[in-house]
Amino acid sequence: MGFTNRMIGRRAFGAGAAVAALGAALPRGASAQSGFPTRNFRVVIPTGQGGGADRLARAFDDAWSKLLGGRQFEYEFFPGAAGQVGYELYVNRRDPDAYNLLFGNMGPEMIMYALQRPRFRFPEDISYFCRTDIDDSAIFVKNDSPFRRVEDIVAEAKRRPLNVAVSRIPHPASIGMLALGEAQGARFNLIPYGGGSPTLVAVMNSEADIGALPVSGLTLQRGRLKVLGVFARENVLADLTENAPTINQVFGTRIPDLYSSRAWAIHTRAIERFSDRFQILEDTAKKVFDDPLFKESMEKVGQPAQTLRFGDRATCTEYALAMIELANRYRQQLSAQR
Repeated sequence: MGFTNRMIGRRAFGAGAAVAALGAALPRGASAQSGFPTRNFRVVIPTGQGGGADRLARAFDDAWSKLLGGRQFEYEFFPGAAGQVGYELYVNRRDPDAYNLLFGNMGPEMIMYALQRPRFRFPEDISYFCRTDIDDSAIFVKNDSPFRRVEDIVAEAKRRPLNVAVSRIPHPASIGMLALGEAQGARFNLIPYGGGSPTLVAVMNSEADIGALPVSGLTLQRGRLKVLGVFARENVLADLTENAPTINQVFGTRIPDLYSSRAWAIHTRAIERFSDRFQILEDTAKKVFDDPLFKESMEKVGQPAQTLRFGDRATCTEYALAMIELANRYRQQLSAQR
C-alpha cells in the first residue's frame, strides 16, 4: 500500500466539503450569555502531567487568561489507551457548557480515533477550534550513534529490523517510519514508550536503535541527540538541527508532511447551545498569537517560535479528517505493530 502523489499539505488539507458544512451548521439564534466567563475553566488533557501538552497548554493560558477576564484554567490529566481514556471521559462526563475544554494533540489522537473506534464521534461530539503549532516528525539518534545519516539507518534496516522508539503507535511519526520502510524495503519495529520523555531516554541509553518524535522537543537535547531527517517538505528548524534534510529530499519519496498539532477543543454541543460563549473563546484564542508573552512562554517550555501557527476550527477539522484518512490507509501496518 503506497502513498499517492497527492501531498497532505502543511497548512490545510482537502476536506473542503466537510469544512463548508461546519459553517452551515453553526447556530444563529442562541441567546446572549452576558458576563461570560463568570468562573474558571476546567481542562482535560488526555496525556500525563508534565508532558508536552501540559507545558504548551499552560504556556498558552498565560496569555489567554488575560483576555478572559483573568479566569484561570484548572487541569486534569487522564492518560491511557493513546488518549482514548481522556477523550471519552471529556465527551461523556464533562458538561457541554463552554467552561469545559480539552487540550490535545490532534495528529496522534485522531489516529487513535481511527484505529480504536472509541465511544465518541468526530466532529459530531467534539470540535477542535484553535491549533497552536505545527511540529514536524523527525528521525533521531543519540549523538554518538554509528548512524550519522538517515541513509545509514535505511541501509542497516535492510539488513536487520531496527527498533524504533516512539511515544505511541498511533502517531504521525510512526506512520512516517512505516512509510519510509515501505518505500525503501527497510524493516522498522516500533516500540511505544508512553510519552516523549521516555522515548528520548530509550534512545539515549540505547534501548532502541533510533527514535521518531516531533522535532521541537529534540532541539532541547542538542549535544545529546542528533536529528537525521524530517517528514516535511522543508525543515523549518534547520538552524536548530544541523540542517537535517527532509526524508523526501534524500530518497526521492513522496511521503506526505507528517506533523503533530496541539489544539484546544470543545464539545460540539457547547457550540450549538452557547454560540456566543464559543465566539468569545474563538476570538480571544486567536488574539493570543499577537501577544509577545505567548511566544516567550512557548519558547521557555521548548516550543520554537517557528512552529507556532494558529489554525481555526475549519483548519483543525481539515487536518483531523485527513489524519483519520491516513490512519485508515495504514490501519493494517499500525495494528500489526501494536
